[in-house]
Amino acid sequence: MMALTERQPQSEKKAPRARPMSAKAIVVLCATSFFVGLLLSGRMTLLMPPPSGSDGAMPSGHGSRLSLFSDDCEHRRKLDEGNPNDIMNEVSRTHQAIQSLDKSVSSLEMELAVERAKQNGGLGEAVPSKGRLPKAFAVIGINTAFSSKKRRDSLRDTWVPRGEKLRRLEEEKGVVVRFVIGHSATPGGALDRAIDVEDAETRDFMRLDHVEGYHELSSKTRTYFTAAVATWDADFYVKVDDDVHVNLGMLTSRLARYRTRPRVYVGCMKSGPVLSQKGVKYHEPEYWKFGDEGNRYFRHATGQIYAISKDLASYISINQPILHRFANEDVSLGAWLIGLEVEHVDDRSLCCATPPDCEWKKQAGNVCAASFDWSCSGICKSVDRMRAIHSACGEGDGAVWNFAAAAA
Repeated sequence: MMALTERQPQSEKKAPRARPMSAKAIVVLCATSFFVGLLLSGRMTLLMPPPSGSDGAMPSGHGSRLSLFSDDCEHRRKLDEGNPNDIMNEVSRTHQAIQSLDKSVSSLEMELAVERAKQNGGLGEAVPSKGRLPKAFAVIGINTAFSSKKRRDSLRDTWVPRGEKLRRLEEEKGVVVRFVIGHSATPGGALDRAIDVEDAETRDFMRLDHVEGYHELSSKTRTYFTAAVATWDADFYVKVDDDVHVNLGMLTSRLARYRTRPRVYVGCMKSGPVLSQKGVKYHEPEYWKFGDEGNRYFRHATGQIYAISKDLASYISINQPILHRFANEDVSLGAWLIGLEVEHVDDRSLCCATPPDCEWKKQAGNVCAASFDWSCSGICKSVDRMRAIHSACGEGDGAVWNFAAAAA
């Protein structure tokens, strides 16, 4: 009995101890306490009256923040309660704003690159710009040759404006149209003097520092874009052959669809075979670069007519000394752009066939932007047929004026 009573106090000292908290439980408790503190702190901030000035007015900064917050909540509430059309319109506006911002950033980047290249001598033989360049919507360069005066006259008699109309189109509507030509192998010779006389009468030429020749079309295209960028600050730069019929109003209206997008390459995209046989038309001496025999080119715009946006033309201007030239001009342009972040736009309105094709489309309300014969890589016997094609497929003299007024 004594032994039992003596052990009793000892048993009281060994009362069971509480189990220690695990590390995970401690972390959870701390996190919970932290978020509860934030919540309470936020509520207290909202409940506390804002500091006021001597007149009891709320500080402008705090009030504007609350106002913006309230407006944003109200805007979101209206969108939630509104119909799906309102939401889709809001999404569309946001998408357009993002596209416009992307184009602005791209243009600023290219302008910075151009200025940097000028300082570092990276523009090669680019034409130096003098001061602020005249603004334009589109510069349309018509590729021509010394022997093509009759072709040029056939265009002046149809879709290329003459004299005062040409200047008004440029000054009032931002559409510049020029025949693009270089010089002969003997500058100042009879061929060059003939162009001097013609230009003095028509004032519709753009003269390049380039030696004319059929096998130099890639170089001429490169020089044209470089000179055009140095002469006009345009949204688009267009190249077209002098045996193609163009509806200027339809062309400019289709280009206007892509005005807010950066790095746009518009034309009838194709992928023709790489011709390795010597002596055939469009022979490609560097065919081996495109893989095994029988391969096809990458997608590129057909050479009769195409357009590129300002940033792409600036890219060509900056990098022209190192841009490789293939035998075919349209392939060369496609090669210069294939490795860039470029939007290729396959616009079949730029490659309608001649009547009856373009005439039927006009009657159906789908006026073509450009027409030519694929078999001739232009309009077959264009001098004789241009007027008839313009009569059958032309949009009317007022179309380009109406478009430009709406798009400006």
